[in-house]
Amino acid sequence: MTSVTSLTDQVHQHLATALTATLPEADADPLLRRSDRADFQANGILALAKKAKANPRDLATQVVANVVTGDVIKDIEVSGPGFLNVTITDRAITRNLAERYADDTDRLGVPLAEHPGTTVIDYAQPNVAKEMHVGHLRSAVIGDALVQLLEFTGESVVRRHHIGDWGTQFGMLIQYLDEHPGELDHADAEISGEEAMSNLDRLYKAARKLFDSDEEFKTRARRRVVDLQAGEPQTLAAWQKFVDESKIYFFSVFEKLDMEIRDADIVGESGYNDMLDETCRLLEESGVATISNGALCVFFDEIKGPDGNPTPLIVRKSDGGYGYAATDLSAIRDRVFNLKATNLLYVVDVRQSLHFKMVFETAKRAGWLNDDVTAYQLAFGTILGKDGKPFKTREGVSVKLEDLLDEAVQRATAVVRDKAGKVGLTEQEIVDNGRDVGIGAVKYADLSTSAVRDYKFDLDQMVSLSGDTSVYLQYAYARIQSILRKAGEARPSARPELELAPAERALGLHLDQFSEVVAEAAKEYAPHKLTAYLYQLASTLTTFYDQCHVLSPDNAPEVVENRLFLVDLTARTLQRGMALLGIRTPDKL
Repeated sequence: MTSVTSLTDQVHQHLATALTATLPEADADPLLRRSDRADFQANGILALAKKAKANPRDLATQVVANVVTGDVIKDIEVSGPGFLNVTITDRAITRNLAERYADDTDRLGVPLAEHPGTTVIDYAQPNVAKEMHVGHLRSAVIGDALVQLLEFTGESVVRRHHIGDWGTQFGMLIQYLDEHPGELDHADAEISGEEAMSNLDRLYKAARKLFDSDEEFKTRARRRVVDLQAGEPQTLAAWQKFVDESKIYFFSVFEKLDMEIRDADIVGESGYNDMLDETCRLLEESGVATISNGALCVFFDEIKGPDGNPTPLIVRKSDGGYGYAATDLSAIRDRVFNLKATNLLYVVDVRQSLHFKMVFETAKRAGWLNDDVTAYQLAFGTILGKDGKPFKTREGVSVKLEDLLDEAVQRATAVVRDKAGKVGLTEQEIVDNGRDVGIGAVKYADLSTSAVRDYKFDLDQMVSLSGDTSVYLQYAYARIQSILRKAGEARPSARPELELAPAERALGLHLDQFSEVVAEAAKEYAPHKLTAYLYQLASTLTTFYDQCHVLSPDNAPEVVENRLFLVDLTARTLQRGMALLGIRTPDKL
């Protein structure tokens, strides 16, 4: 792997050296940033001048005198009260991009993080025996993008899908199945995920109706919960049927989402059942939890209910049953002490923020989380309809995730088919591209919004060829592939000796930022920063097309080669960036 030092880092080093030469005792941080007045602007002189009790412009002038120019820095000037405007050489831009282009991996010269750790990401948490709806989309899409981003930066990532596969509803389901044998006798047959979930959904509704109307059945069902928790073999076997049926469905949905879900990564609530008693014992013995009205609770002074009384985290109920808190705390113990995690990341709905706040604080009090092991909830917002209200069907129920994905693919396929004649797509290519564009549109719309914000789900806008959409980026990539196919014998080749046109410089400088953006998006758990970068890259490419014709017969051969090099590196960057978001880039569109 070839690690390439960014232009930002190169300029930063030049300025830091000059600052140290000017003020040997100062903290030599030039506070460098991109600028529309030059290539870079350094703002650190003002703070340094204040500490040194010097005139900022005079100090800036002294620093400029100590800056070495020629190889990387072309020009540097003092602006305003003491800012430094820096312009770098065309040669430095092309040379830097050539190093990225020469990387024979798919990393484009992006370095690995200096001190990677182990992050357990808890995401995509469907419930057994229940259909996935639109509310499950964000956890899956955001979580998958963060897996890709963190792994790309060198982090060791452990995926965890904490499925809902335990609790009262399973006693109800198992007892109903026991009294109505044959309802799931198709389990060994070849059926689709939708068929499997349809059967379970029907079974669940029938069991719930009986549970609510028949007190004797309710009593038998609750006894079955006790059997399940105790590991009674027949009850466990029936429970396993429900889990297996649901997994068929889960995998079919995640396949539509173009996400890799491995069976070994699915560790649901049941996976921590054997730890629950010990978790409670450790919390009680340490004094972190206390018995209150028969329940094992953890109290927090700052968390109170409407009546003004403290709202506790109930770890074990007064009837001896365990709630979500016991399971989540046991999961933390497992992830910290068995998986050796340094970071725990939970991609979970914002509505569960209070629960996780209490769970994390409890784990800190118990010593399971500390300065070396941190936990963070990426609390995402709600998907809204065009009316600005939570996305529902006309009947007021949650939209099924499969139905939403199918509609997205249908809309996208219609858009692709409309343009297919211009690029000569086959029917199979239309179908494949429609899938890639449709699923990409759904993912991009989610990821291009800061996770903490709500966003409106508008398929018409999502599959648009213009605006901030994945289709716009996919089209930019496909357009480059078309140019490369038309290039004939001309090949991409970096030409550092050439002077760059303004649009070429802008494209080159933006390409150089890829490393920084990837690192920032991974560190801050912020995929939307990568989508913003990629959209700006595609927009900069559009300006480049307008001002710099790549294959014009009026261009000298070396100009053609250099421009092919620029667009090819742009295509590779778009493809790599989109892949980190879980989105495919068709060659023809």
